[in-house]
Amino acid sequence: MLMQISSGKGPLECELAVGKFLQAIQAELADIEIVSQVQGGYVDCYKSVVIKTNKQVEGLIGTIKWIAQSPFRPKHKRKNWFIGVSLIAEQQQKQLFDAELVRFETFRSGGKGGQNVNKVETAVRATHAPTGISVVATQGRDQHTNKKLALIRLNEIIMEQNIARELLMKQTMWIQHELLERGKPVRVYEGLEFRLRKAGK
Repeated sequence: MLMQISSGKGPLECELAVGKFLQAIQAELADIEIVSQVQGGYVDCYKSVVIKTNKQVEGLIGTIKWIAQSPFRPKHKRKNWFIGVSLIAEQQQKQLFDAELVRFETFRSGGKGGQNVNKVETAVRATHAPTGISVVATQGRDQHTNKKLALIRLNEIIMEQNIARELLMKQTMWIQHELLERGKPVRVYEGLEFRLRKAGK
């Protein structure tokens, strides 16, 4: 599953909290894979990080509170900093187009096409087996040309779907980034050492 750690609209201290929390759960969960990250305004500071893990992380979902004096603004009165942790539905992986996984059917074509129209099977229906996407090509005057046209169109459709999935993922991540709430924290960390003081709701 994918999990996003976000500083929301918080200041640099919240971005640092994202980095510290990332380090903490990397040690805790051990199988963390970083999928993407948006760098913050300083070293080890992040506006957002998306990670992948096979471990159960439901207890981490929600608001994380960090109690510490700001390392960037020592005279700042505020000591409570908040970040958000949310699950992101993992989109299907990008589909790679492979012509060997395409099934062809031929049939007689109507319309333009010269003397072959309605006499030989020049039209082609191509189906991409992994996705079930199907297209029909009838523009060519022969079966070979229509197979090429069908393959080109199938490849275009799969590329468009991959782009749409990527855009949806980015939109979902941005929405989660904007929805940080300072409600009852699921975990509280303390000090620049980021010691876990409280876990669980």
